[in-house]
Amino acid sequence: METPVIEKSNWKIEVLSDLEALSLRAASIFVSASRNSIAKRKRFAVAISGGSTPRRLYTLLGSEAYRNQVDWQYVHFFWADERCVPKDDEASNFRTAFDPLLSKIALPDKNIHRIRGEEGPDKAARDYEGEIRRFFGESERRGFDLIILGVGEDGHTASLFPSSKSLEETVRLAIPVYLEEPGKNRVTLTLSVLSNADQILFLVVGASKAAVLSEILGEKEKKKGFPAGLICPVHGNMTWLIDQEAAGKLGG
Repeated sequence: METPVIEKSNWKIEVLSDLEALSLRAASIFVSASRNSIAKRKRFAVAISGGSTPRRLYTLLGSEAYRNQVDWQYVHFFWADERCVPKDDEASNFRTAFDPLLSKIALPDKNIHRIRGEEGPDKAARDYEGEIRRFFGESERRGFDLIILGVGEDGHTASLFPSSKSLEETVRLAIPVYLEEPGKNRVTLTLSVLSNADQILFLVVGASKAAVLSEILGEKEKKKGFPAGLICPVHGNMTWLIDQEAAGKLGG
């Protein structure tokens, strides 16, 4: 069955049947993007996300079928956001990727640029921003080659939440996020960093996301109220991979 595709200037929507089909498509995009970036710059800098949706993608990339398709010595992993918990905590976004992927591939330790959330939001954000600046260099455009994101039912992405003052940040690259429950504080990349990637890839699955996607991806101005709807590629392109359930209210 042919994948329905909606294209609008520098972004597009691809509707796939289910999580498996979506994850296979995402794996193909990851492999292709890595090869293109390594050929051009001898490195591939990717910022990934946590949550249940990308876990299948990470499992595929760490499997025998995919892991030999990527030259991992040139791949550098960053995170779009992280909870302020130890790296082995079940809630850790680092652990979400480490168990199915990072532990399965020949990746140099120096290529893992994790957010040290266990050190607290302020210090973790400050140190992470410093690491990003050192990696890309002060004189170079700080654009990741690929950023993988999701969308919450409230329209948040990474740890950028609706009506948060963090959405107004234009100078910082990474910022602390304080929530009502201190145990849930986080660190996140800012909107300007997310929008500056060469390729932005959203992965969205499930009927519970259908309503917010109809707002974000529709023609209504309401989408500006959702952080995911505020991400607009500055010089790259953006692809939304969504399953049929999540696409249920598009065009409705």
